[in-house]
Amino acid sequence: MSTNRQLTAAMFIGVRGDGIISFGSGQPDLPPPKEVYDILPDYNGFRYGLIQGQVNLREALAKQYPRSTADSFVITNGASEALDLALRAIAWMQKKKGGRKPKCLLCRPYYYSYLPLVEYAGFEPVFTDLVEGRIVYEDFERKVRDCKVVLINSPSNPTGRVEAIDTLRQIEKISEDLGIYVLSDEVYKDLIYVRENYLLKGLHVVTINSFSKTFGMTGLRVGYLWSLDNELVKTVIEMKSHTSMNTSIIAQEMACAATTVPKSYIDGQIRIWEERRDIIYRGMIDLGLDLWKPEGAFYVLPKIENPRDFVWDMFHEYKVITYLGEWFGAPDRVRFSYALDADKIEEGLDRVGRYLKKRSRH
Repeated sequence: MSTNRQLTAAMFIGVRGDGIISFGSGQPDLPPPKEVYDILPDYNGFRYGLIQGQVNLREALAKQYPRSTADSFVITNGASEALDLALRAIAWMQKKKGGRKPKCLLCRPYYYSYLPLVEYAGFEPVFTDLVEGRIVYEDFERKVRDCKVVLINSPSNPTGRVEAIDTLRQIEKISEDLGIYVLSDEVYKDLIYVRENYLLKGLHVVTINSFSKTFGMTGLRVGYLWSLDNELVKTVIEMKSHTSMNTSIIAQEMACAATTVPKSYIDGQIRIWEERRDIIYRGMIDLGLDLWKPEGAFYVLPKIENPRDFVWDMFHEYKVITYLGEWFGAPDRVRFSYALDADKIEEGLDRVGRYLKKRSRH
């Protein structure tokens, strides 16, 4: 029975070889730009670094964000640590003010780490359900008034959708009016197919980003948060000084080199991702699956009948890794990452088609 089949993301992370095709982990298969490697032969800095992050990297980032200085950033161990620290810092600041347990608004489906991080930080989660993969502002506005923080993600993992600029502007305004923190997870901001990224602004906006997706630097674990709220930034630094301390300084130096990469590099990456998007989207439509067309990132989230059976059987019988939609708050769907080359996408789709055909005969 499918109910007895234990499925966790941990059982798939890092699994490869033996004919396996992984639509699981969102790890770019494209190599980092040459500039990232060029610093290695002469690099010799191996002492502790600054808790807030190396000055040269923060100064380089400040050129990309309005009204910013190097003090507006904290360099973290990937975007995950940035999210964790930001949530815990906000919770700590709210606790000092007293009152009842604070609430955090999550857009569902959500990235599968959001809910645990929100709960670990001591927030009560509240959900607004996406329609066609996008925020319904009326529902968002009604629920956010009772929250202290909202977490949004555009382009989205797992939906691949991009929020409308009008909606983002409305979120900017209401957060400013009510003094609500907006954590904007923008790790896919450079991988948008339909328009340029819209950077949310405001005193209570905390932008989360990383070098992992744009530059294929996942294992180096360099992320950051940006905020114009000095109290929040200082609280995050204090927390980090007692937990992970500094982020790897050689990885930060490589990230700093990545900030010098010309835009043509990123444009070339987008063309590759868009071509792969078209292959997997058309392939799934041809298989009769119901899904939203991705506008950014590299994920699709089709509806699948009996998704637990599908994920289990595809792995054990067809050597295809997929992620269960319920991990993302979408129990009737399965997430596919298309961060793999076109030939593997097509072979994986062929295996999915064979499974679906076999199941339809039973």
